[in-house]
Amino acid sequence: MQEPLIAPDHRTADEDDSVRRQERSEVTKQRILDASERLFASKSFASVSLREIAKAASVGVATVNYHLGSKDDLLKAVFLRRATELNRERVALLSKSEQSSNGSAIPLRQIMRALLLPGIRWSFDQGQRGLFIQFMIRCQLDPSSPLYELFYRDVRHLQRFVPHLKRTLPELDEADIHWRLHFTLGALHYTITDLNRLDQVSNGLCNTSSMDETVERIVTSSEAAFRAGPFGAC
Repeated sequence: MQEPLIAPDHRTADEDDSVRRQERSEVTKQRILDASERLFASKSFASVSLREIAKAASVGVATVNYHLGSKDDLLKAVFLRRATELNRERVALLSKSEQSSNGSAIPLRQIMRALLLPGIRWSFDQGQRGLFIQFMIRCQLDPSSPLYELFYRDVRHLQRFVPHLKRTLPELDEADIHWRLHFTLGALHYTITDLNRLDQVSNGLCNTSSMDETVERIVTSSEAAFRAGPFGAC
């Protein structure tokens, strides 16, 4: 039997060098983004300098400028790198629930889990994802940050939930859906940013160290809010 032919590697030495340069460039870029994320999460945007970022990433300032441009551009790149991943997780969970529903309306609890689980999970993460949550919190609180407006325009992935909520809850009008989605996201934000306060308010009664319990409790509360009757019906 004739041996199968193996296609030869036609890449030239110059092309191999180009691939290696691109790989090294990407490693350097990610190192700069990681260092920037750590610094922006711990300090205000205005107080972090490019020189400080370069030092933390073990590169020169010119290298930072080459790979990511200005400090504003760098901040946006830090945000988009993680926000895209977080939003993708939400949409993936929503899509999975849609597929498993076989054309029927998605159960409300599954919609709430898709919306809330990724953010809670990231906030409990001790690595880069948890650091990004801290970074986002600081950006929201800092009006001088170039991300202040960008963050509030980053809503397209949230809008994907609205048609599913309308189908699952036909008794609610679209304004009701948006208001309750807004309140649910507010609960998520407060849970992510100030969960430790619950320890103080409850005198330690509430178990804020459990990610699973936190997810189930916020999903249950949010589901109940959406289940309430239409506004003005009471």
